[in-house]
Formats: sequence, C-alpha cells, structure tokens
Amino acid sequence: MTAVSESADLRKAGPSVHFDELMQQPPREAGAHFKMIKELQEQAPVHFGEASGNPFWVFTRIEDQRAAYQNAQVFSSSAVVPDSPNPPYFWIPEMLDAPLHNKWRKLLGPLFSPGAVEAMEAKIRERFTIVMDAVAAKGSCEFNQEVALKLPNQVFMDLMGLPVEDADQFQVWETQILHEGSSASEAGMQAAMAVHGYFDKLISERRAAPKDDILSKALSWEIDGEPISHEDLLAFCLLMFMAGLDTVATQLCYTMYHLANNPRDRQRLLDDPSLIPAAMEEFLRYYSFVTPGRKVLRDVELAGQQLKAGDMVFLPLVAANRDPEEFPDADSVIIDRQVNRHVAFGAGPHRCLGAHLARLELNVALTLWLERVPDFRIDTSIPIREHGGQIGLINLPLVWDVR
Repeated sequence: MTAVSESADLRKAGPSVHFDELMQQPPREAGAHFKMIKELQEQAPVHFGEASGNPFWVFTRIEDQRAAYQNAQVFSSSAVVPDSPNPPYFWIPEMLDAPLHNKWRKLLGPLFSPGAVEAMEAKIRERFTIVMDAVAAKGSCEFNQEVALKLPNQVFMDLMGLPVEDADQFQVWETQILHEGSSASEAGMQAAMAVHGYFDKLISERRAAPKDDILSKALSWEIDGEPISHEDLLAFCLLMFMAGLDTVATQLCYTMYHLANNPRDRQRLLDDPSLIPAAMEEFLRYYSFVTPGRKVLRDVELAGQQLKAGDMVFLPLVAANRDPEEFPDADSVIIDRQVNRHVAFGAGPHRCLGAHLARLELNVALTLWLERVPDFRIDTSIPIREHGGQIGLINLPLVWDVR
C-alpha cells in the first residue's frame, strides 16, 4: 500500500489495496486490522482497490463516510461487502433501500425503542448474573466463548422465543457466515442455508402456535396492505440472528482486552462506576469493528474521485472514529471524553436499529463483571488472534485471583 495524492485519478493508477489482504483470512494478532486501516488513513483519505476482481473504494475520513451513509439514493445497501457486489444472500432490513427500508424500520422501531429496551434490563441482568456465576470463582476463562458470547446469545434467544440450548449451534453458524472468509464463501453459504432451514421450520411452528416474541409479532405485519412473504421473513430472521449474536460479544471482548491491558483505566472505573457509560462510548469509538460496504448506483464524485455505477465502497467505522480532524487525541482512549460524536452504530437511514439494546447490554455486562472480577489480566501464555470480515477477537484468555 503506497501513499497517493487525493487529487490523483486513483482508478487510472490502478488498485493499491486488495480486500483479501486487508480484511480476510488468515487470522492475525490482536489489533492488526485496526492498524492496517489506520495506515491507510495516514496515507490518504481515499484508496482504490480490488476485491475478488471487483473495483472498490476505501474512504477513511468521517466526513466522506457520513456523506456516503446519508446519500442512500446513490450508495445502496443492496450489497454490503466489497467482494460481493451481486450477493446471493439477502438480509432484511439491512440490505433494503428506500422506500421499503423505511417501512420495515417503522415496523421494527417500537420493538427497540428506549422504553422497550429499558423494560429488558432486569432480564438482561439476570442472564449475565448466571453467566458470571459460572466463571467468577474459576480464576480464569476464555472470555469470548465463556462470557462475551453468552449474554447476547441468550438475549437474542429470549427475543426470538428460542431455546437457550440452541445458542451454541447458532454461534457456529454465525462464525462461518461472518468470520471465515467472505459471506459468499462455501462455508458461509452452507451456514446461511442451515439458518434458513432452522427459521423456515420455526416460522411454520409460530404460525400454528404464536408466542410472545418478535417472530410471532412479525407474522401479523403488513407492508402496503400485504402480509410479509415467507421469504422476506426468512431474510429478516437471518439478519436478526447475525446482529443479535455477534456485535455485542465483539465489543465486550475489545472492552475487556483494553481494560486488561490498561489497569489505570480499569481502576478509574472501579473507583467511580458512574464513568462506565462514558467509557463504553469511548470503547465503541476506539474499537469500532464494523466494516460496512455500499454499492454505487450511479456515477458520482466523492472525495475528489469519480465513482462509477457498480463500484463498491468500503467504510470501516474505525477509520471514521479515529479521524483526527473530528476527535482530539483520536488515537488515545480517553474514558471520560466529553464530546464523542462517534459513528460506531453507523449513520444515515441505516443507523443501527438495536443501538439502545446494545448499549444496555454492554453497560450491564461491564458493571456486573467489574463487581465480581475487579482485577484481571491477560494470560500471556496464549496468543490472542483476530479475524477479519467484521473485525473481532477469536479468543481472549483472562486470569484473575479468586478471593
């Protein structure tokens, strides 16, 4: 990757970034993907590359990313991964454009409103207390598998009315879809088909015997006076499955990774737990792991470059959230940062619908963990690895002294 001028015709110069090298396998050391994206940002605000033979652009400034997110008429969500501009999969509502996207958001909004989420807090605390009961007295754990994945998995199962014992299988499928190469890979497609099969059966069961869960509610929804089709319900379930099982767990892992490596920050939170919400916003900013893409629908100029219809754009949120023009000391974690207009949940019409729920889960988990395990560290005998795709830690071995 070489430095380029913003005014240069990057397409004419040829690809300087290759998507498989930047974001895919093999696994790397913790923080490697963030480092590569930061290097791109330091070299130039925009790069031209190739992803499995497809042209794509990387934008590293928050103002350019916001411009793309907010112009959904040009930057379409119908494709969200640079190496798959014509995806064989479909997620609802993430891969919908207006006006249909707006209609789905209107249906889903009440389920994830601040009031609806607040009503979940007692159950979320109960779920995470059970998780903590299983590990607190052990003195060590593989945090990703034993803790981070347990809470969002169980919250998702509650929301969808699913048996908690199925959560482990769901995580296997999740990993294959999001973290083992491209979403269009053979393993990813097989996992997606398995999830479709699971929910295909579940939809039939809920039609016969509805419950008090999201899927049962969705069966009664209509758009433009028509019931939602079976295929669209399946696409909706697939997105709920991925969003519900992966994102909170990944953020929890990076949060604990940071606190294990930065005991001063951890002690400040122990001394003053009221700092936890602000600290979590800073962790969301600094460790922004989501890497969205968009498909260009018509020729347009952005950041001085001529984008063509059919190009893909890559908008790694960590680049936006570590933009020094937006955030003073952008490359430092400041747990009591006063102004923090991060875009960890995206921007524009596709801003994350579950942001309120994610924040609640993260704050509850961090609060209860620090109450039970205040002093912890990384087991340095075990290498920590990080996957690409949607960036995340594969493992996080923690140890602590049992009192």
